[in-house]
Amino acid sequence: MATMESLISLVNRIQRACTVLGDHGGADTALPTLWEALPSVAVVGGQSSGKSSVLESIVGRDFLPRGSGIVTRRPLVLQLHKTEDGQPEYAEFLHLPKKIFTDFSLVRKEIADETDRLTGRTKQISPIPIQLSIYSPKVVNLTLIDLPGLTKIAVEGQPDSIVQEIESMVRSYVEKPNSIILAISPANQDIATSDAIKLAREVDPSGERTFGVLTKLDLMDKGTDALDVLEGRSYKLQHPWVGIVNRSQADINKNVDMIAARHKEREYFATSPEYSHLSSTMGSEYLAKLLSKHLESVIRVKIPSITSLINKTIEELESEMDHLGRPIGVDAGAQLYTILELCRAFEKIFKEHLDGGRPGGDRIYGVFDNQLPTALKKLPFDRHLSLQNVRKVVSEADGYQPHLIAPEQGYRRLIEGALNYFRGPAEASVDAVHLVLKELVRKSIGETQELNRFPTLQSELAASCHQSLERFREDGKKTAIRLVDMEASYLTVEFFRNLPQEVEKGSNTVAPTVDRYTEGHFRRIASNVSSYIGMVSETLRLSVPKAAVHCQVREAKRSLLSLFYAQVGRKEAKQLGLLLDEDPALMERRVQCAKRLELYKSARDEIDAVSWAR
Repeated sequence: MATMESLISLVNRIQRACTVLGDHGGADTALPTLWEALPSVAVVGGQSSGKSSVLESIVGRDFLPRGSGIVTRRPLVLQLHKTEDGQPEYAEFLHLPKKIFTDFSLVRKEIADETDRLTGRTKQISPIPIQLSIYSPKVVNLTLIDLPGLTKIAVEGQPDSIVQEIESMVRSYVEKPNSIILAISPANQDIATSDAIKLAREVDPSGERTFGVLTKLDLMDKGTDALDVLEGRSYKLQHPWVGIVNRSQADINKNVDMIAARHKEREYFATSPEYSHLSSTMGSEYLAKLLSKHLESVIRVKIPSITSLINKTIEELESEMDHLGRPIGVDAGAQLYTILELCRAFEKIFKEHLDGGRPGGDRIYGVFDNQLPTALKKLPFDRHLSLQNVRKVVSEADGYQPHLIAPEQGYRRLIEGALNYFRGPAEASVDAVHLVLKELVRKSIGETQELNRFPTLQSELAASCHQSLERFREDGKKTAIRLVDMEASYLTVEFFRNLPQEVEKGSNTVAPTVDRYTEGHFRRIASNVSSYIGMVSETLRLSVPKAAVHCQVREAKRSLLSLFYAQVGRKEAKQLGLLLDEDPALMERRVQCAKRLELYKSARDEIDAVSWAR
């Protein structure tokens, strides 16, 4: 069964882990915050409200810096641990884990020094808390967060913005729903003007989270009292007001023992004609017990939702860590392994695109099925085989000796001239496949998530892939053009032998009956060449895609990264490290996520170690 001590100690341990691992709350963080979800008591008050004296009364020790102006310039997370009677009192700072303080004047000095370490001596403020644990038989288990005093004017050496900065910092602590507000106001000032009550009213209008503390009751003008406030008539809260009588400045100057001061405070309330009927619910000792009990009850109620938040956030952080990828080793072997793993991941995606597992490979088929046939159909064969051009080519081929039966040289020149037109579509098909492959490389690099971490590796990998694709394109073009040239080098004789010949009327012999210089003769030549070109066109429509696939697609699948692997294999450790120059922002994000994940897992373990009472 969870006791008050174990519950408050649990939150103390989680708070310490938060501070160590950089979770100080605040809306400006890009990481999930556990600090915001932890119940805590935020101590709020204006300057000279007696805030420091209240805290010292609760602890029973002088340990806070004092002075004029803004003394508290960083939040102080004060964790009180009750020890057995007779045990020594001592203090520990989280930033000095191996040092024990038994002299509380040195605690005061360390708070001031640690504040200056972060803010300098410029009287600036910082939201990063100082964590202080005090172990004593004279305290109750309680955690208090001492916040900078609210002020209306900046002191010398501080910018005017300090007033708003302090209010923003204090507000960030008290507006979270799990925060218990300890609003401290001096009794010798009008409660309506209290900075602490004004802020508490804004963030907790129902008063459910606010405990009102009235200090300096002994300094009120004679004949006046604070009963209207303490009895809830001036400003009503859900919890009873508590009056405090702090040590006077003379007592502080004389170093009056705090235990003696507590006794004096009890005596004041017991003997006061105005407050004696309230004496059992007044004083710093009662306030400490009241807060401890309430904090324990709030923690008990909030634990299930905190547990749920922790588990949900662990899942989210682990998912993000998977997305960000693992850290890179510093030795050459680990770096080379990482590079090769990334290359394999890229190759897998690239091949999936080509094989149709992802969109992309179908675009290559589109080149063969649409672009190439369309280009072949648009070739200007009508102009090349026009009557005028056929007559011109055949006549020029005959030279001084006209052909006797068939103008073979004319046929060859017409066919060779026509075949030259096929070079364009053949090369264009290779270029089109090249562009598709180049786009698939770009797409595949973008889809290889872990590559996004390394812009230099991305760039070099892309450049090497493009270099390989250029080589494949050259081979593809040579092969496609060779197919065209092969058609021009050796004509299919059987095609012409099988062409129908004209038969002379009344004769069984096959012989040309049309004069070789008539229009019909040239038309027949044009028709025969056109038929032959059509046959070649169909052949190339089928063979050019084979050339492109063989020289480009197949090679891209087999050896796209061969050049890159050869280059990487020659690199030294320093050069490999330069390839893995991860984006600093991503590196920082991974470190921060890892710390935050460690925090949440640590908090989960802490909660799991406690058996909760229902």
